Amino acid sequence: MRKKTELYKKEQDDIIEKLIQLLELDDQMSTTLYELDNNKIKTDAIMKMIPTIRKFFSSSKITGISEPDKLGRPW
Repeated sequence: MRKKTELYKKEQDDIIEKLIQLLELDDQMSTTLYELDNNKIKTDAIMKMIPTIRKFFSSSKITGISEPDKLGRPW
C-alpha cells in the first residue's frame, strides 16, 4: 500500500499553501499563539480544514488532528 505522501503530494502541497495564507505567516514562517487565540476566524477556518487534512495526511501521530478534543487548542 502506498503512503499518503506519495498518493496525495499535490493535495498536501495545496493544503499547506492554504494554511500558510490563512495564518499570514511572517518571513520566518511563524505566528504566535496569541494571534490565533484572538482570531476566531482563523481558528474556525483551521478547524473546518481538519476533515480534509485527515483525508490527505497521515494523521495518527498528529494529536490535534487525530484527537482534537484532548487538546486545549485543537487547531
